[in-house]
Order: sequence, then structure tokens, then C-alpha cells
Amino acid sequence: MNMLSMLALKLQMILNREEGQDLIEYALLVGLISLAAVAAIGPIGSDLKAIYTSIANQLTAAN
Repeated sequence: MNMLSMLALKLQMILNREEGQDLIEYALLVGLISLAAVAAIGPIGSDLKAIYTSIANQLTAAN
């Protein structure tokens, strides 16, 4: 084998490696779950604030 074909073979072996593929997939999955959690926290947070404010007002009125 000449040097050029050995280089081409080595390059092909590097491009066909799949060792880091699982890690990237898990990172993307964690990123998407985090994004969904952040998007859901906003509306839930304002609803919880309204509930706690209502409870606080009722407790204040009961005294």
C-alpha cells in the first residue's frame, strides 16, 4: 500500500467511528427535556403564585 491509500483508509476509519454517537444523543435528549421543563415552569409558576396568594388572603381574613 502506498502512503496515499493508507491515509485514505485511516481517514475512512476515523469517519466511521461511532463511539461518541451515544453521548451526543443523550446530550440532545437532556437538552430537549430541559427546554420543555423551562417552558412549563413559567405558566405553572404564575398559577402557583395565584393559589398561594389566595390562601394567604383567606388566612389573613380569618384572623
